[in-house]
Amino acid sequence: MLNLATFQPASAAVQTNLGGWFHDFSPFLVKFTPTFGIRYYGLSYALGFTFAYLFLRFLSRRNATLIPYDRIGDAMMYLIVGTLVGGRLFYVIGYEPSLLIDFSSSAPWWGVLAINNGGMASHGGIIGCALAAWRISRGFKDQTGKIVGRCSPLHIFDTAVLIAPFGLFFGRIANFINGELLGKIVANPGQHAPWWAVRYPQEITTLADSQLAQTPEQMNQIIELSMKHMLPNEQDWFQGYYRMLDLIQRGDDTLKAQLEPLIAARYPTQLLQASLDGLLVLAVVWIIAMKPRKPGLIAGAFAITYALGRIPMDFIRLPDAGVSQFGPLTRGQTYSAITLLVGIVLVVYAMRSSADKLGGWMKNSKAENQQSSK
Repeated sequence: MLNLATFQPASAAVQTNLGGWFHDFSPFLVKFTPTFGIRYYGLSYALGFTFAYLFLRFLSRRNATLIPYDRIGDAMMYLIVGTLVGGRLFYVIGYEPSLLIDFSSSAPWWGVLAINNGGMASHGGIIGCALAAWRISRGFKDQTGKIVGRCSPLHIFDTAVLIAPFGLFFGRIANFINGELLGKIVANPGQHAPWWAVRYPQEITTLADSQLAQTPEQMNQIIELSMKHMLPNEQDWFQGYYRMLDLIQRGDDTLKAQLEPLIAARYPTQLLQASLDGLLVLAVVWIIAMKPRKPGLIAGAFAITYALGRIPMDFIRLPDAGVSQFGPLTRGQTYSAITLLVGIVLVVYAMRSSADKLGGWMKNSKAENQQSSK
């Protein structure tokens, strides 16, 4: 076991020469207790839904959607519930089914409801959003009992995918702040890394041994550092490691410099996905939606663009812990391949459809966007 003191005099020089960036973000925006507070993960959902609501109002004012302006709030409630329930259930069933039988004596008592521990699947959120869009397409009752806003489900799908990228973007940013959904290694601990690489200290507590690259000597040094931060009644060095991370997140640069040479540098896959799932998809669908389109075309473009961004991403992103692959493909790639096929079918269907073109946020002519209720 190496002497930790040898790291301290040269810590600043090592930190400068290693390259990359050491992840020292706290998952809490505001912390009330050691385990309770306002998390960035929850804030990301709030921001995503807020932006979605504002831009849905914009689309309605521009007559680019057949959702009545005074029912935008109702439509958003369906979309919020659909996204949250769909994202959570898809994660539980598709990635961690053991949560279905995970019961405890403390809140929230059932593993399915323990979203405070993370676990939302973007593909499930898309499915839940699609189901909510179908419900919205059935219309709403006005004060007289008459159904208003009934239209083609494909048109509401097109509207929903114009606002969905906001949630995808903020969600991936929250994943980055949390230090989760890590990428593969680009430089082992102690080795020089490219400037864009990130060293996530969370890898020690979240990844399997096979996904770590520390030598036995480096792991011994991590354990020694952790044990120095254990309380007298604690026996697990992980407890000291968590306390050490908390100190680093609160600005302990000396401790950060000691730990940095012991952490691998990885692809910042969360930021890459924020750019692809969020910004790229957002740009594609909004450019296509500038002019009126046949129902289903924009939704198809969304599915294709999202899938083409996600499939290659899983080559540099680690698979979820304990989740088996489908042959050479990860589960994410398999689900994305299905999404790609659905997108192609939607685009082909829309192009061959005889339905009238709808939408077009660059235009503001209600006469061009009216469709008789059915």
